[in-house]
Amino acid sequence: MIPTAVWGTGNVGCAAVQAVLAHPALELVAVLVHDPAKVGRDFAGVTATDDIDAVLAARPRAVVYAASGEIRADEAIADIARAIRAGAVVVSPSVYALYDPRSAPAEVREPVLAAIDEGGGSLFVSGVDPGWANDVLPVLITGVATSVDVVRCQEIFDYSTYDQEDSVRWLVGMGQPMDYEPPMLAAGVPSMVWGGQIRLIARALGVSLDGVRETVDRRALQTTVSTKTMGEFEAGTQGAIRFEVQGIIGGAARIVIEHVTRIHPSCAPDWPAPPDGIGAHRVVIEGSPRIEVTIEARDEDGNPSAGGNATAVGRLVNAIDWLLTAPPGLYDALDVPLRPGTLGRKRP
Repeated sequence: MIPTAVWGTGNVGCAAVQAVLAHPALELVAVLVHDPAKVGRDFAGVTATDDIDAVLAARPRAVVYAASGEIRADEAIADIARAIRAGAVVVSPSVYALYDPRSAPAEVREPVLAAIDEGGGSLFVSGVDPGWANDVLPVLITGVATSVDVVRCQEIFDYSTYDQEDSVRWLVGMGQPMDYEPPMLAAGVPSMVWGGQIRLIARALGVSLDGVRETVDRRALQTTVSTKTMGEFEAGTQGAIRFEVQGIIGGAARIVIEHVTRIHPSCAPDWPAPPDGIGAHRVVIEGSPRIEVTIEARDEDGNPSAGGNATAVGRLVNAIDWLLTAPPGLYDALDVPLRPGTLGRKRP
C-alpha cells in the first residue's frame, strides 16, 4: 500500500479523500487542513491536522495537494516544493502555470526543480478543464481521424450548479453590472490558465504555434432569474460569458479551448448548449471525418460540477502508482499515461 496524504479539504480535496480510499493501491494516512475549525475532524478514520511538519516528517510516499492556488500561487508552489523535498510524489490541480511545465515562468518552475533535486520527489499537475478534457482527450481523438483541420475543446456549463458562490459572482462576474470587469476575463488571464493546454496539444500534434490569442463575449440577463443554490440574479446583469483561447497556426485558429458559461439556460440561447441543459465537456475535431465527443460526469446526486471535480481527482490519484515507478521529475499530461481504473472498485 502507498501511504498517501491529502492536503486541503474543499470541493476537490473531499473528492480526493474518497478517491484515495477507493484506490486499491493507496492508503490514506493523513489529511491536512488550513481552517482551524476542521482540525480534529474525522475523515474516514483519519483525524485532520494542520501540522504540516508532522505529516511530512512521517514521509508519505504520495501527496494529493488540493489546496487552492488560484489567488495564492506562490504559497501553493512553496507548499508543493515542501512536500517534494520530503520525497513525496505530488499530484495537484492547483498551479495553472505547471499544466505545461515547459512554458511555465522560471519563478514557478525553478523552485519545483530544485525541490526535486533535493528530495527526489515528483510533481504532476492536471485537472479536468484545464486538464484531461483539453489535453489527453483531444489528442487521443485526433488519432482516429484521417486529417485534422481544427481541434476545439468546449466546456459548456450552467454555473448555478457550482458550489462556490464567491467565484461565480466575483471571479466570473455572474450577477454583476455589465461594466464590472471579472478577474477571470481580464486580458491575459484566460491564456495564463488555458494557454498551456493549447501548447500541449500543439506539441502532441507536432506543430508550431504562431501565437495564442483570446476572444471574450458577455451577455446580460433579459429577466431576473432565481437559482436554487445562489438566490436571485437580476435582469440587466451578466448572465453568460463565452471566451476562446486560440492557438494560431498559419494565421488561423486551429487549436481552440472555448468556454460557454451561463447562470441560467435562458441567457444567450443562441450559444452552444449541453445536451441536458446543465453541463458537459465536448471535443470537436473538424477534419475528415468530423468527430464530436461529449462527456457528461455526475456525482453527489447528479451534480455536474461535482462530477467534473471527481474526474479531475481521478486523473491525478490514478496516476500516483505510475509516478512512483518513474524517475523523479516534473511531469505533464503527455508524459503520464491515462491510467485504467479498477473494475468493481467501490466508493467508500
